[in-house]
Amino acid sequence: MIPELADIRNSLSDQNGLKPIKAVALYPGIELSCFTLKADNLSVHHAALDHILEINYCRQGRIGWKMSSGNSVYLGQRDFSLHTLKACADSTMFLPDGIYEGLTISIDLRMLNDDPPEILSGTGITGTFLYDKFCKNTCLTSLAGNEQTEHIFSAFYDQSEPFCLSWQKIKVLELLLYLGTLKIDAKNRLSEYQAEQIETIRAIHEQLTEHMEQRFTIDELSKQYLMNPTTLKTMFKSVYGTSIAAHIKEHRMEQAAKLLRETDLSIAEIACRVGYDSQSRFTAAFKKYSGSLPKDYRVD
Repeated sequence: MIPELADIRNSLSDQNGLKPIKAVALYPGIELSCFTLKADNLSVHHAALDHILEINYCRQGRIGWKMSSGNSVYLGQRDFSLHTLKACADSTMFLPDGIYEGLTISIDLRMLNDDPPEILSGTGITGTFLYDKFCKNTCLTSLAGNEQTEHIFSAFYDQSEPFCLSWQKIKVLELLLYLGTLKIDAKNRLSEYQAEQIETIRAIHEQLTEHMEQRFTIDELSKQYLMNPTTLKTMFKSVYGTSIAAHIKEHRMEQAAKLLRETDLSIAEIACRVGYDSQSRFTAAFKKYSGSLPKDYRVD
């Protein structure tokens, strides 16, 4: 196991009221942690260790980091990132959906230099190589997943005993070999955004979800928040994973379902509260969302 990481995991769990995160040793200096987080945001404070690399993979949900540099990046399903523990020593994690499921592969780069798995011999994939390629100058590299990376990462899950650990050992080597040949370009790299831009998008999201009875156009939001419409749409999708229209419609339907279950409001009143001026349009939208008419959903 990597000695410094046990204390960091315990500290993060204590800081945020989480269950202890367990790690599995795959090779000397290489550990795997699989976990699920449920929160809106989490504070991260730990030692700035530039020799510990983290590879984070998002299986479900979304997660964003506001790094000490002030920039933010968001991972959606199948995306992954690489950075050292120096880059995230004082940062904030945001969970736009309130939940995140993923894994972290932690690598002590000095141990990888000194005692690499035998299969990596002669490949040039060393701790120094990974640091220079992905993490130099406190850099965070975030990448869009693809069919090949999904084939690798998905195999860390749901393996039957007694083969689970063996599969995980094979797959971490496959991942390192993939990273060794990977060419990083604008097509596979995720965008980073300034903290001020992210705060604006979060403010827009709050306005939309707190005033679902109103309809806001992209042009109205763009003028209100002094942000180019194209930038606004692109950033919103990067943070929340879908378009503004699709995301807010999901919130409207969830709120409508809650009001149908928990109140005696008429269907017309509920339609109005979630932004529909036509009960028939609301009924059609709710049936498409839930599979039931509002009156039937309430009875069930």
